[in-house]
Amino acid sequence: MTRDRKMLYIISSLILVVLFAAFFIPANSGRLVAATLLLPAAVLVPILIKKRNILSIHSKMVLLLLIVIALLYLMAYYLTGLKFGFYKQYYLNLSFMFRTFIPTSMIIIAIEIIRRVLVAQENKTSNVLMYLIGIVADVLITSNLQGIISFNKFMDVIGLALLPAITCNLLYNYLSRKYGLKTTLTYRLIITLVPYFIAYSPALNDAIESLVKVVLPLIVYVFISSLYDKKKKYALEKKSKLRYVGYGAVIAIMISIVMLISGQFKYSLIVCGSNSMYGEINKGDIVFYERCDDQIINEGQVIIFKKDNSTIIHRVVDIEVVNGQTRYYTKGDNNESMDSGYITKSNIIGITNYKFSYIGYPTLWLRELFNK
Repeated sequence: MTRDRKMLYIISSLILVVLFAAFFIPANSGRLVAATLLLPAAVLVPILIKKRNILSIHSKMVLLLLIVIALLYLMAYYLTGLKFGFYKQYYLNLSFMFRTFIPTSMIIIAIEIIRRVLVAQENKTSNVLMYLIGIVADVLITSNLQGIISFNKFMDVIGLALLPAITCNLLYNYLSRKYGLKTTLTYRLIITLVPYFIAYSPALNDAIESLVKVVLPLIVYVFISSLYDKKKKYALEKKSKLRYVGYGAVIAIMISIVMLISGQFKYSLIVCGSNSMYGEINKGDIVFYERCDDQIINEGQVIIFKKDNSTIIHRVVDIEVVNGQTRYYTKGDNNESMDSGYITKSNIIGITNYKFSYIGYPTLWLRELFNK
């Protein structure tokens, strides 16, 4: 093993240890500690380990193209607020700048300097190590692991931090290896830091936001590589086309799943969490339902509705009209008595159509684990 490779493995391992250790420190302090330790590493890595590969002649063109893509993405992202509304996520002040903005900027700059050296080795091990470092750093930037106190918080970290980090770092490794530090760093700074100057964010459904963050890097990767990666052999071209077809299939499946679980579209999915409808719908079943708009609700239909901050799947057992208001009375098939009170059309989320038996159990197990 060469001196450079030994040094690479030692430094990469130390960086991973530092980043993992930062997870056990409260979010803002963890970012600051990680940033403080990563900056010296970013200075030492280019000195101790030599870069090896030559950049593509298209680097400047790709840089300009990525700037346009990043700006168009941000524009489209904030335009969704016209439909979904906006919420204020923080106050832009000196405290926020020192606790969040500056440490995040330092981490991104340090990571991209280190990435440029490691992926330039044209070595699978160094690529994998950098990929892991990038994922851990991104999760550290975008989430607070100490804040995971419920199943929903856990799913937020998975969907809004970990999954996007996985696809983003595939793109970052590719861009850094082919087009250099300036290209990758510029794209990242625009995508990550520009939103910090806008205190309001679109109130997107978490599932939709997660999908966008996961899919965007894949689309950018496929777009850039198809434009500028030239294959000389037909076999390689054929393999590349098959790979793109695979990416397209994965993205299509992800979009379909998100459309079904987000609750923002006509048809959606929900996991049954109790046996109150045992026989018809059992605990752990995934229920496929149609959103309730102007449909007529009949007695005997199984509906999904909100009541007392809970989502319930029960059957309509009686309907009456009082002073012009239609009231629906419900009951679980496996319950001895009717539900207390009544609901109105505004409470009804959807009408059930089909179920997929038992495949929702992993979600329930995770939820129950956090509720212990």
